Amino acid sequence: MSMGMFRKFQQKMEEIQEELKQMTVEGTSGGGAITVVATGDQRIETITIDPSAIDPDDADLLADMLTLAVNDALEQSQELAKNKLGSVTGGLNIPGLS
Repeated sequence: MSMGMFRKFQQKMEEIQEELKQMTVEGTSGGGAITVVATGDQRIETITIDPSAIDPDDADLLADMLTLAVNDALEQSQELAKNKLGSVTGGLNIPGLS
């Protein structure tokens, strides 16, 4: 890869990474009782909990639902990043980007 091609590649990667910061995905659990919004660069933006999901006698259930919703959002965020970056990398497995 020539230096000019590398610079274009690097610039495109930076543009996509900036785009991913602005994109969001939503993970849910408990039939929508818990909603987690994450950005395309795997940052949690918000967590919304329906008051009906809060049972003081079953904190473990709430913790499980939170874990499921966060993992769902992060998996969707990773898939989004993989798809966006894959268009530039052509499926290359570049450490730290996939």
